[in-house]
Amino acid sequence: MSLSSDPLGDAIDANDLDALVRLVDAFCTTQEWTDLVGLRGRARLALERGRQLWPAASYAEYRLALDAPAAFAALVLTEDAGRFALGPLSEVAASTHTWADLAPHAPPGPVAALAAHERVVRGEVVDPATVAHAEVLSVPMQLARWEPPYLVPTYLPDRVDEPGPDPILGRPVPRVEPGEIVRDPDVDEAVRDLVRPWTAHSDGYARVVAVRGDASSAIAALGASNARGAWVDAGEALALMGWAAASGGRHGRRRGAAAGRDRVWATAGAIAGFDPGERLDPASLGDAISELRWFVWNAPDVSTGFVLRFAVEDPVEGVAWACDAHDRS
Repeated sequence: MSLSSDPLGDAIDANDLDALVRLVDAFCTTQEWTDLVGLRGRARLALERGRQLWPAASYAEYRLALDAPAAFAALVLTEDAGRFALGPLSEVAASTHTWADLAPHAPPGPVAALAAHERVVRGEVVDPATVAHAEVLSVPMQLARWEPPYLVPTYLPDRVDEPGPDPILGRPVPRVEPGEIVRDPDVDEAVRDLVRPWTAHSDGYARVVAVRGDASSAIAALGASNARGAWVDAGEALALMGWAAASGGRHGRRRGAAAGRDRVWATAGAIAGFDPGERLDPASLGDAISELRWFVWNAPDVSTGFVLRFAVEDPVEGVAWACDAHDRS
């Protein structure tokens, strides 16, 4: 019996998803990137014939973004690619390619711009003139001096390793009376948006309060008991917020580190009193958040996993905010 000269066509005709996945892996091993692009295209076209081969097409796109040279990785930086990948392809591609390598091949769209922002998160100096639609995010195309090292994932062929923050240690939070609740819809919305995937696409929970008082009275207003925590600098607090905002929680899909950074700036700006939607000046924002006092805390009911618990107080205005968000399902 002769071997087929078109194993890809045979796998598509047989609707054999396993065989297509094996071909994707084989093409990556032998670095046959043009063949991998062809597999992706033919698997997509097969949908028109009723073949449910979109997982193979999505996997091919993911491996192109992850493993292929920049000219091939840039091909999948489009809005219709990677919908079922382990993470946004902008982040996947940026995890293994520089923007300097991607830019000459990148299509002029928002997904490619997000890849550039992902490289900024990783410390690359990106010339905004090389990025079409750089305004897809409201943050600048370079890290501010006060920004922390953000937690970024490692993408592998079969999984994504997402480093989490260190466990929160510290001393018991003083038992005080809850502070008087005040309305602060801008901060409430910004903080909730940090963990939107946890509450919208998983089974997460989020609550935010603003009070007249200090961090302890804000945490008390959340009803927390036996809480422990520690004072941190603004950068440490923002790194925790950025990790949460980039993640998808237990069941949601990652938004990506660049999107997380964008939401961190919006939240920090809201807490510091800037208007919603205002394009923030890095120096002004850095000065404002340095004047606040930042606190991270935890409690025995939820101590690991997807947990975002922080408080921040403004000693000049005499107000404080506290967040309790988790996704433990």
